[in-house]
Amino acid sequence: MHDKTFSVDIVSRTVPKNEGFFNKQLDSRIFGTPVHKDFAFSRTRHPLDREFKAVDESQYNLIWLRLPPPLDKRFLDYLSLRFQKQVIINSPHGIHHTGTKEFLLNFQAVCPPLQICKHIDDIVQFKKEFPIVLKPFRAYGGAGIVRIENETVWSGNRKISFSEFQNQYDGTEYLGVKFLKNVDKGDKRIVVVNGKILGASLRLPAKNSWICNVAMGGSSHKAVITKEEYEIIEAINPKLKEMGIVMYGVDTLVNDDGKRVLSELNTTSIGGLPQIAAMNQEPLVEKAIDLIWDYYKEQVS
Repeated sequence: MHDKTFSVDIVSRTVPKNEGFFNKQLDSRIFGTPVHKDFAFSRTRHPLDREFKAVDESQYNLIWLRLPPPLDKRFLDYLSLRFQKQVIINSPHGIHHTGTKEFLLNFQAVCPPLQICKHIDDIVQFKKEFPIVLKPFRAYGGAGIVRIENETVWSGNRKISFSEFQNQYDGTEYLGVKFLKNVDKGDKRIVVVNGKILGASLRLPAKNSWICNVAMGGSSHKAVITKEEYEIIEAINPKLKEMGIVMYGVDTLVNDDGKRVLSELNTTSIGGLPQIAAMNQEPLVEKAIDLIWDYYKEQVS
């Protein structure tokens, strides 16, 4: 419990009584688990199974969303409608608009070359320029990523011919990105709260892999933030803040010139901060809460 908070409750899908709430019923009651000083996860008992109570949502000042993607736009709209008097972090409207790979087109100056590929002909033309990576618009965690170099395709770590990929193409719309040969230097995750960089971790691909996501076998290491990465945050933060995005994760890769560029943006369930805090031996979670309260005060003043 942070010293600036009077009380904290966790509202979870795992509580059966919350089924109505998560099914977008405006008149449904909400049941939350109070967070006390001894709140902690254990292997024997999940803390959300220990205690929950009906809550008075009118008593909340701040709603902090920790929902994994994909997120249904109807549910995000429902949250905005239900919690009109509260500050929501991140804004449901902002989450929806920033939660697609297409959103990176707003920041092409700090990204590798990008192109929307909505048809197989788009992919054929784009791969003529250089090796490319295709990312489904609303995929996450490395799922569905395809790499193409000349007539060879890697779907995850499975290798096929481009003609085979073309025959199997199901109409998926992708963000096409130039493949960066320095991917072995790692994918750096940077966590930002209210415009302030709190820390970073470097995710390296597993042996014989080009995918850095930890969920796909990569490993996480301590990292230092570069001058280019500070410039990336300066470039993207104004638009994100305008959209109500307070906490977000930025992923960077090393381009062919040896400089870090923006490769991914995560504005939903941003992970990694406790791990970065442990690696740096800093109270970064506490700092994040301070910055979130600073944002809240800005919104209500």
